[in-house]
Amino acid sequence: MIKLINDWLIRSCILLMSVVTLIISSGVLANEDTLYSAISATDPNIPINELKLLIKPLTKQELVIEANTWMALLKTKVHQISHTEIAVKYKNTEIEKAKETTETVKQGIEHAAKTVEDTIEVKSELLGDITQLRNARIALTDRANIVLDELDKKSGTKEGQASPTSEHRLYIDAISRLQVDVFDIMTVWATLSGWLISEEGGIRWLKNIGIFLATLFAFWILSRIAGKTLRKAMSVSFNVSQLLREFASKTIQRLVLMIGVLVGLSALEINIGPILAVIGAAGFVIAFALQNTLGNVASGIMILVFRPFDVGDSVEVAGVAGKVVSLNLVSITITTFDNKVLMIPNNSVLSGVITNATANKERRVDMVFSVGYDDDIDKAQAILENIVRNHPLVLANPETVIKVHELGDSSVNFICRPWTKTPNYWTVYWDITRMTKVIFDKQNISIPYPQTDVHLYQNTSKLRQTI
Repeated sequence: MIKLINDWLIRSCILLMSVVTLIISSGVLANEDTLYSAISATDPNIPINELKLLIKPLTKQELVIEANTWMALLKTKVHQISHTEIAVKYKNTEIEKAKETTETVKQGIEHAAKTVEDTIEVKSELLGDITQLRNARIALTDRANIVLDELDKKSGTKEGQASPTSEHRLYIDAISRLQVDVFDIMTVWATLSGWLISEEGGIRWLKNIGIFLATLFAFWILSRIAGKTLRKAMSVSFNVSQLLREFASKTIQRLVLMIGVLVGLSALEINIGPILAVIGAAGFVIAFALQNTLGNVASGIMILVFRPFDVGDSVEVAGVAGKVVSLNLVSITITTFDNKVLMIPNNSVLSGVITNATANKERRVDMVFSVGYDDDIDKAQAILENIVRNHPLVLANPETVIKVHELGDSSVNFICRPWTKTPNYWTVYWDITRMTKVIFDKQNISIPYPQTDVHLYQNTSKLRQTI
């Protein structure tokens, strides 16, 4: 009977304190402005979307009253949580005392044990009440923050001035911190399990994480679609290089993904405004620290605009020869002919000579063949002309040039300059070189190579005197 009276008194005190707090808060608000009364706080469970629409037309002065009203409701809820937590601590004390009685008193053990069970049951109910009160506090906090955000928008606070909502936000931050006695296993479990299954706790964050992942996946698909669409649209124009198409496609994909991350973070209830402000404020510092990188970015843009080469072209840049694989804002990626991957800064590419071997569809193959001075040069020239004429990859137009070019120290040198399609350059070079050697050998035309004649002179008179 005494226990029931005690529980009834505790609950009565909690309810009385809540009512008194609400009356006092309402009285203070009434004194502030008797011409306006809060309209958004009449239903503490008002849907957030409706709350946003309801407070949108309100003035700054009206929003101040709305904010104070919500803060009063929040304060009342915090009082209820505090008094309930105090009641839990009293129950912990009663449980400890009852357990000590069970251990030390031999008579009346069953009664003491029953007292422990009853007290634990009451404590469990109080912990359940705390979970519900905390969920209600979270809901009130969300709605209060919406009103405070709207008040900040209409306050016009200048730099250096204190925001009219700063005190309210400090209060919200202070009361939102969860404090749990880690030594009380029952309280820890009740708090954790209650949070996991509550609409304002675990279920809410599970939904937020699901929305976040779904948002990222949706924007990833959208980025792929946007990249492919842009690539196809740019491929219609023959004046746009493949390098520019690939660069623009990747850029739009990354931009869409970045937007998706920001949208996803907002779904996680993270305010991205301060993040964007920090990035903007740090822009100058980042630009100063990355001067060389920004130079590479400018060079990359110039390469895209002037198009000295494209993806797949065989080039020689910065002393390196190979095929162009890709280009980004910082560097160009080249695969050398022996299959090494090199990344060259764009500054180095643009500051030197760029040789593009595959820029044109046709190339001239420059070769030099030598014959001996004793050989028939007309016959040698006829052989070269026949080889070139019969090769299937040599173009008829432009016309091939085969002439005696110079009289060397030990040979007569012919130039042989056929034209072919750029991809066939080395095939033509190697084929004609091999066929020339084979036919010259069959026709007994020599191919001279450098020789040195060494002459030895012996003085026989001096040799006899020595002997």
